[in-house]
Amino acid sequence: MAGPLSHVRVLDLSRIMAGPWAGQVLADLGADVIKVERPGAGDDTRSWGPPFLSDPSGKPTKEAGYYLSVNRGKRSITLDLDKPEGQAIVRAIAARSDIVLENFKVGTLKRFGLDYESLKAVNPKIIYCSITGFGQTGPKRDAAAYDFMIQAMGGLMSVTGERDGMPGAGPQKVGVPIVDLMTGMYAAVGVLAALARRNETGQGDYIDLAMLDVQSAFLANQAMNWLVSGNTPKRGGNRHPNIQPQDVFPCADGFVALAVGNDGQFAKLAEILGHAEWSRDERFATNPARVRNHPVLDPLLRAEFAKRSRAELAAALEAAGVPCSPINTVPEVFAEPQLQHRKMLRELPHPTGGRVPQVVSPLNFANAQLAFDRAPPLLGQHTDEVLREFGLEKS
Repeated sequence: MAGPLSHVRVLDLSRIMAGPWAGQVLADLGADVIKVERPGAGDDTRSWGPPFLSDPSGKPTKEAGYYLSVNRGKRSITLDLDKPEGQAIVRAIAARSDIVLENFKVGTLKRFGLDYESLKAVNPKIIYCSITGFGQTGPKRDAAAYDFMIQAMGGLMSVTGERDGMPGAGPQKVGVPIVDLMTGMYAAVGVLAALARRNETGQGDYIDLAMLDVQSAFLANQAMNWLVSGNTPKRGGNRHPNIQPQDVFPCADGFVALAVGNDGQFAKLAEILGHAEWSRDERFATNPARVRNHPVLDPLLRAEFAKRSRAELAAALEAAGVPCSPINTVPEVFAEPQLQHRKMLRELPHPTGGRVPQVVSPLNFANAQLAFDRAPPLLGQHTDEVLREFGLEKS
């Protein structure tokens, strides 16, 4: 059964994380994604290790874990884009493609004759998505950007990390490159929206996507908290700014994350902790009251949590319908029976590693099942294959 995008071809000129993440999303959905890389070096992330994938004998290959996390399902070809023959091949592939992804600096691909207007001339229906740090316009359009920098500039680090006055206080980045990942997701949504519109109008489109814009967009409730109150959001550690109790609590043998979301759940929590009277106390009976009286409620909860093991407490709360979980390490995540049942971790055949583990797409379709049968490609692995398909030659 073919994936829902099995009729779509994507020309992926991007590298690092945001663009390749979008390309991997589309590849998982069945699209034919042709990844263009620099001869000899390839995508920067190929060298972003250790760790590197090991071959069956235990010897490290050249495939870095970072690269392997964002390039599943693609075909890799190597082309020198600053040479006329490489540019001609890109134009020929674009002429028979639906989507182009790129994240070069503003103006670079125009010099190569590979910008939107140039490719639109050979394929008027092309959907072209440019991903940059700051967009194609504005005073910073030419500036370089990485995820860490945008987390800082876009305000995310100002609301992430322990609050002042507490041990370990200070701004923190998110533990995964969240701006890159969210930019990749917005890119995938954008090109699919343009594809749906093209089916109705016959017109292609150009998408200008900036990482800083994406970061500001997903400030979400924190941005709105400031907009409606005028109060600058601050770091609160793991404590939720609007809903209580939601925080990390130490148990007798480790930590749990508690996420009470309504007054009914708080009443069940109070009962399990042996203090049913808390849910009738006017200081704690409603969420607004609990947020206002957090300095009083928090130590009461911590005293009770410290008496119990994390497994005991999490099991009791889960049975009562109160969201609570131990804070799992990455190995514990993939040992979780629920995740194993969902088959989120799989292994694919790999040309040099024998097998390569992959955390696959979370999308499940009833009528267009996804297939995970193509490992992240070796550098230039499919150059000859793709050029033959297009009737091209590489000098």
